[in-house]
This record gives sequence, C-alpha cells and structure tokens, in this order.
Amino acid sequence: MAPGVQLEKEQCMGFFQIILIALVFLPLLMVASHNFLQNFTAAVPRHWCYIPVGDNDTTEVTGDLLKIYVPMDDNQEPDRCLRFSTPQWQLLAPNGTSTNTTEPCLDGWAYDRSVFNSTIITEWHLVCGQRALKDFAQSIYMAGVLVGALVYGGLADRLGRRALLLWSLLLVGVMGTGAAFAPNLAAYCAFRFFSGTGTAGFILNSISLTMEWIPSQSWATVATILACSLTLGQLVLAGLAYSIRDWRQLQLASSAPFFLFFLYSWWIPESARWLIVNHRPEMALRNLRRVAWINGEKLEGEGISLETLRLEMQQKKESLGPSRHSALGLFRTAPMRGVTCCLMLAWFSNSFSYYHLALDLQRFGDISIFLVQLIFGAVDVPFRMLVAVAANRLGRRLTQAACLFLGGLFILASIPVPQDMEVLLIALTVLGKGLFSSSSSCSYLYTTELYPTVIRQTGLGVTNMMARLGAVAAPMVQMTQAFVSFLPLLLFGAVPITAGILVNCLPETLGVPLADTMMQVEDRARKKRSKKEELKTKF
Repeated sequence: MAPGVQLEKEQCMGFFQIILIALVFLPLLMVASHNFLQNFTAAVPRHWCYIPVGDNDTTEVTGDLLKIYVPMDDNQEPDRCLRFSTPQWQLLAPNGTSTNTTEPCLDGWAYDRSVFNSTIITEWHLVCGQRALKDFAQSIYMAGVLVGALVYGGLADRLGRRALLLWSLLLVGVMGTGAAFAPNLAAYCAFRFFSGTGTAGFILNSISLTMEWIPSQSWATVATILACSLTLGQLVLAGLAYSIRDWRQLQLASSAPFFLFFLYSWWIPESARWLIVNHRPEMALRNLRRVAWINGEKLEGEGISLETLRLEMQQKKESLGPSRHSALGLFRTAPMRGVTCCLMLAWFSNSFSYYHLALDLQRFGDISIFLVQLIFGAVDVPFRMLVAVAANRLGRRLTQAACLFLGGLFILASIPVPQDMEVLLIALTVLGKGLFSSSSSCSYLYTTELYPTVIRQTGLGVTNMMARLGAVAAPMVQMTQAFVSFLPLLLFGAVPITAGILVNCLPETLGVPLADTMMQVEDRARKKRSKKEELKTKF
C-alpha cells in the first residue's frame, strides 16, 4: 500500500472532525483579540497638562479656567504637551492674549475619559516624549509572534502538534493574565512578548493538526472556516472593548478563556500522520480507532492493522534524512528551495500590506473606533468565504496569485486619489484589505499542502516568520512618507504584485494527496519536469 493511502481511506468528514473544528474555532476566535488588542488597551485619548488647584494634588483645574494655564489651538482644544509657565489671567477677557512662555507638563497629564476609563497610555503616561513607547509595546508583541512562529514550527515536527498546541494555549492564558496585572510597562511588555509566542504557536499547530485529520476534499472549506474565526474575532474584540472600557479588565477578559481552551484541548488526539512518520504506529493505531469509534465506524476502525501502519512507516523511513527537522531542509533540494522562496515572499508581502491597511484606523477620520473595528472585521468574512469557492474551482495557485496581485493594484490605484474623496479611498481600502485577508486564508491552505508531513510545521513556522517580518516592516516603511509622500503606497502595492506573479511558479495542489516525505515531493517534481520535456519534444 502506498504511503498515505490508508490514512486517506480512514479519514472522512465525520462527527469527530466537526467537534475538532469547533474546539479549534473558539480559541482562534480569541486570538484575534490579542492581535488587535492594543487598538483599545493602548488607545490615546485627548489629554492636556494636569493643573492642580493650589497645593491640592487631587483636584485639577477644568472648564473655562483651563485656558489660563494651557495654550489652546484654533479649535479651542488644549495643547497636549505644553502649559503656560505662569497663569494667564488676561485670557479671561474677551480679546485677551498670551504673552508668557510655555513649559512641559511638569505635573503630569489629565485625560478625557469619556470613551475609555483607562488605557496603558493613561496609566503610564505614554504621551508626548514617551509616545513612542506605545508602538514599542506593540512591536514587542509582534516580536513574540515572530519568535513563536520560528521556534514552535520546528519544535512541533519534533515533539508533535498536540503537545505544542496545549503549551501554546497555556502560555497565552498565563501571560495574557499576567499582562492584566502588570505593575509597570516593562513587565507588561514581557508578558505580551510571551503571549505573542503563544498565539503564533497555537495558530500554526491548531491549523496543521486539524488539516491532518480532515479529508483532502474538505481542506479548502475547513481552512476557510478556521480563517473566518480570526476575522470574526475582530468583531468579538469590538464588542468586548465597547462593553469593557478599562484596559486591565479587557486584557483579562481576552486571556482568561484560554485556560478553558487548554483544559478541553486535552481531548484532541495527536495527528496520526505525525505519529507514523515519527515511528509511533501503536499510538497512531489507537488514535485512528478512537476517531473511527467517534464517527460511528467501529468496525472500519478495527479493520486498521498495525502491520499496515508499520509498512507505511517503513516505506517513509528511507526518505527521512538526519536534517528532516531542520529549517535547512526547506532549501536542501531545488524543488523545496523554489517552493520555500516563493512562499516566503507571498507570506511577507501579504502581511506587509495587510497590516498597513488594518492598523491605520485614522484614515476613517472621526468615525468611532469601535465602528471602524466592526467594519474591518465584517468586510473580511465574505472575502474569506469567496476564497474557499475559488480555491476549489480555480485552484490554489491561481487564487493565491490573484488575491496578491489585485490587492496590490487597489493600493496603487489609491495613490492618485485626492484625500477629500473619502468614499473612494475607503472603498479601495476595504477591497484591498479583503483581498489580503483572502490571500492569508489561502496561504495557510496552500502552504500546508505544498510541504510534506516531515517538515510541514517547520515550513509553516518559517513562512509565518516572514509574515511577522512583514508586519514589523510595515510601520517602518510608512515613515518614508516624510521624504516621498507616495513611496509607502508604491511599496505596499508593488511588493504583493511581485509576489503574485512569482506564485505562478509553484505547483498546483488541488486534488493532490498530502505528501508525507521529501521523496514524494522529489518524485512529483521529476514527473512534472518529464511532462514538460515530453511537450517540448512534441512541438
């Protein structure tokens, strides 16, 4: 029996697969809360210099008297970072003017708490000279996601998908809760860093473990369902943030559910594919029979023999070299190098442009931040559902290439649009973000199918790492706007277009069984080259 045939035969879309999808769906729903949490926990409210009344530090000057102590702009809004050195009583007169110098906010700041009761900005005064620390805190989280994508991808190929999934859930719960009780910014950043590693580890291992228990004909649908959970999580975050206006309570509400997810995930069995590849056929047999029993196919499960699994394991063994768990294995042969380089660029460009659009909420002007989050979350749902249909009908390669190429075109199309044409700009932004969201959904599916089981998690980890590098690079590129106004948009559009063109060099995986070994990938590449040579000789 050829490798993987027994597994393909026994895996069908039954009750177990439905339960598995539901159990993975819920944590993924909350992962989005952590990815975009600082949109609310680090929201910057209106602020001005705190002016105590006399020697009473607990009472501040407010109302019309504030303009005696703090400069006002043309819209009669108080200056955020300066105050008068001495009170300007003459400003109470109808045509009074200021003649005194200003100084920094020596007594701290006062904040408008009409929208948020507290954020990390109001608690640790991350404004004016300290405002860069807000972006630093988000960068620390993204650095954690980057490290988690690299480390946990490789570890999962060594230790198993299930072990890393459980560890990641526990890590997010513990570290996310720790961040809610952080006494200072340094501790908060440390907790967020490790929380980021956990979210990356869970995303990688939950999707891979689920796909390895799902029949091939359902991969695209299941991948879209799981991707939609990340999108719907943005809607959940908007609802949570609207209901909970204190940053510590919001952080806790987003983290505590992961303890429940950790407890019930012990029920999820390890991937039978991984167990066979890693020479553990006895446990693979137990898991396959357990799944068959849950699906109401006990007799079929009992028909699976240990000898058959050992035969499959023996057939795979010859192709497993000593470097099978190393990231270097992704570049060891020409076919794997081509696949890895194209996928790295695709993941980088997708995240690079997506986070430029998703985190730039200011482009919507004065619209409520909660409404903006709803719009951004809701628009992704139809796009992610559409990509499932396209991937099954047009193929993974064409769908991936089209999403990247068209998304880049929409960004380039926004360059000549004047800023006062807000409706057109919003339409282009929504279309671009939706396409990059679809591209992300397709990337997980396509990458899972392109890499063999022995190095699949390592490949997902490396490509996911490139996506996180794209997220880190996006704000840096945005800074070049100070030198050339159109340069950021030009790069955000050109990079995914280039990636979309190069994706066409990858092999199509629609209807192709998952490869388990490096040898299978090599064989498929040789057959493809042989077909091309035959066509050349005919013409």
